[in-house]
Amino acid sequence: MPYINRDNARIYYEDSGGDGMPVLLGHGFGASTAMWAGQVEKFSDRYRIITWDFRGHGQTECPDDPSLYSQDHTADDMAAVLDQLGIERAVIGGHSLGGFMTLAFNVRYPGRATAMYLQGCGPGYRSDTARATWNLRAEARAQALDDGGLEALGGVSEVHVSSQRTARELALAARGILSQVDARAIDSLPGIDVPVLIVVGDGDTNYLDGSDYMASRIPNAINVRVADAGHGVNVDQPEVVNKALGEFLAGL
Repeated sequence: MPYINRDNARIYYEDSGGDGMPVLLGHGFGASTAMWAGQVEKFSDRYRIITWDFRGHGQTECPDDPSLYSQDHTADDMAAVLDQLGIERAVIGGHSLGGFMTLAFNVRYPGRATAMYLQGCGPGYRSDTARATWNLRAEARAQALDDGGLEALGGVSEVHVSSQRTARELALAARGILSQVDARAIDSLPGIDVPVLIVVGDGDTNYLDGSDYMASRIPNAINVRVADAGHGVNVDQPEVVNKALGEFLAGL
């Protein structure tokens, strides 16, 4: 199995190995590389689809050290996966937390994204009060995992098709990677100068406003709302999502 060893962690990734344009996809909190199986199957004959597991998720292994779980570590892991594969620039995309980290990666590594795919996500918060409210929810998720183990994970379609190692590592990811720390991502939106596709399920009520906000701030962004889909929109409606993503990639 392919891993990258860095910061005492073993970062798991999967590479379809295609000769086409590289596309790096990150999952949501509580999910893993498995959530992208439908997209890997659909597009790996035309593009080089790369998926990976965040710290605390899937088959990635990371010590029980809270200092190793942060958004900066996560963006650096994304860059390390690309470096390992000899890829300087790629389409960067993700779902939920992975979508937010796509924006954070673009801030931390300007020029490495040729385009961005933002699925079922928001851009974070500019207000300290809003971030504090979000972080209380992140801490509640972490505490539930500490108290109830993996059975407390819950979640929807993209979580149900994924598997996890330990509840402890997920709780650390909730307190670290999932927590909001600043306004860099939301402040970056007007300056994004690469093509962007935003996709959200019409039943994903937590992220409808966030998707519309990103579309209104990112120049020339494409915003697609998918009918009869919830948060895990690519799992709920794979054919519709694949059509939108396929058209977007073909136009780059």
